[in-house]
Amino acid sequence: MGGTILNMITVAIGVTVGLFVGNRLSEKIQESVVTGLGLVTFFVGVSNASATGNVIIPLLSIAIGAIVGELINIERYLENFAGWLQTRFVRQQDSADSSETDTNDMSERMRFINGFITASLVFCVGPLTFVGSLQDGMGLAIGFQQLAIKSVLDMFAGMAFAASLGIGVMFSLITILVLQGGLALVGSVAGQVMSEPMINEMTAVGGLMLMGLALVLLDIKRPRMANYLPALVIAPLLVALAAALGINIYP
Repeated sequence: MGGTILNMITVAIGVTVGLFVGNRLSEKIQESVVTGLGLVTFFVGVSNASATGNVIIPLLSIAIGAIVGELINIERYLENFAGWLQTRFVRQQDSADSSETDTNDMSERMRFINGFITASLVFCVGPLTFVGSLQDGMGLAIGFQQLAIKSVLDMFAGMAFAASLGIGVMFSLITILVLQGGLALVGSVAGQVMSEPMINEMTAVGGLMLMGLALVLLDIKRPRMANYLPALVIAPLLVALAAALGINIYP
């Protein structure tokens, strides 16, 4: 859990700085920072997607994962959870102008939700999250090292996100604690059951999801990326199933 705690601390620092600096940055600068982060996210996604040994595995994983995610509607649950957090913990700024409409409140709510979901996905979707957390839970030094690298990257990402998307980014700490902490616990019990091919295919699927998230950050398209999360579980299961059936999935 040490790597997860470090990650939460660095994200909290980055978001705090971003919120402080964000008030002093113009909208154009904030937009440019998020666009730059989107470009880097796309590059990392392409790099991770190339880890696959057979593109059929991530293809099936993404397709099946999207169907499962849409049926469950994970995105909607995350949005509702983010909305509840915004209502419960974030005080709405009192307005002296009584002509303010509900549209402004809804805009602030959607900004909070977008910040929470976008930051949660960026911080928690990727090979460093899954592999690093599992290995950290297993007590391996390399796991903590990977999460330390991720922590530094997330700190700067948190600055950029908070400056543009606001306080909702801070609540992604909950996602980091639950997901990475949970993976660390899994790693302490059964992390060793995952083979290298299983990790590689999960990494590739995570890369494709990061590419999709980059489209959101670049304001090109707004796919419901949270609904693709089941693909991260399906990918290693497909590898395990192929091995059990004696199917060689790698050319």
